Amino acid sequence: MMKSNKRLKVLFITTWYPSKEGSISGIFVEEHAKSAALYNDITVFVLPEYSSGANFPYEVFEHTDNEIRTIRIRQRPLPIPRTKYLIQVLTTLHYCIKLFKRGYKPDIIHAHIYSAGVPAVILGRIFKIPVAITEHWSGFPLRLLTTAEKMKARFAMNRARVILPDSKNLIKHIENYGIKNRFHAVPNTVNTELFYPQIDKIRNDEIKRILLVCSLLPVKGVPFLLEAIKRIKAKRRDFRLDIIGDGPNREDYENMAKELQINDLVKFLGFIPKREDVAEFMRRSDFFVLPSIWENLPCVIIEAMASGVPVVATKVGGTGELVDENAGILVPPKDAGSLAEAIDSMLDNCNSYSSERIAQSARDRFNYQTVGKILDNIYRSELLNR
Repeated sequence: MMKSNKRLKVLFITTWYPSKEGSISGIFVEEHAKSAALYNDITVFVLPEYSSGANFPYEVFEHTDNEIRTIRIRQRPLPIPRTKYLIQVLTTLHYCIKLFKRGYKPDIIHAHIYSAGVPAVILGRIFKIPVAITEHWSGFPLRLLTTAEKMKARFAMNRARVILPDSKNLIKHIENYGIKNRFHAVPNTVNTELFYPQIDKIRNDEIKRILLVCSLLPVKGVPFLLEAIKRIKAKRRDFRLDIIGDGPNREDYENMAKELQINDLVKFLGFIPKREDVAEFMRRSDFFVLPSIWENLPCVIIEAMASGVPVVATKVGGTGELVDENAGILVPPKDAGSLAEAIDSMLDNCNSYSSERIAQSARDRFNYQTVGKILDNIYRSELLNR
């Protein structure tokens, strides 16, 4: 049995991960890596990306940040249809086998997203390394998996040692795909040095600030929020809604705001690359709103709560595992009327919520130390000692 005080070598293999060029895809994976790195040595391998300018057979890019080593591969796309994923898997296996033979052999392989789990479990079988798979994708509850995706998910998840969805709600949806394994819900995490409440916050009782941070996609339910704002405007105008984010539907939503004649109350701020600036918007807001049609365990709600901000959100996926009566209000999805009532109520009562109580709850449940310790315990009890 391995001594509990020895730092383990853990290889994250992930489908999504933020890039140095500014992409925030998979930021929740990076946050898990930072959490796990408090207790163990983390190397992150990102599934290969395609680039027409890459050298043959592939190029390797490495960097170390905050003691987390990140490895990325770029390779040329092949002119053979429907082989992209197969080539990604083969390249991952080829590179990782060379890496292991050169002397780096992890104690644990921790895949993020089932598609990264396929090469992870193959490597685990070859080198007798236990494998965990964390799942974040809302495609499971939304029943979006094609026949090929179901085969990938079942192949990987039924062969891993343990499955770690980010919410209890997601566990049952994964099981509905015929996947049988040990499950532990491991929540997303938050940087509490970045997201924290504003001390001695100056409130403007004349104008309340509402904030939404999301990608502007249909699943985020923005049209229902805009319709709710239209209904509220009919009775009051003592608020402003700031929307941070970009996406393919931004122009449609901006036009909808104009058509509903609420563009004087709604401001589209676009994508804000610096998370420090987003955190400052959180602190300055009176409350946060998230009208999603579906979510798993949204990091943005955890960040709002860590900032001491009450929340109005739809009761979908794992949001009920985050927001209770002390932190905000949950409403049904796709229901502009209920959303309008909740926002109207929050406009009157947001000051009655305890900012410190909300932030403390988020710190206790979702900080790096808490989530990192959960992962460390799973690595040692579920993977190494079975």
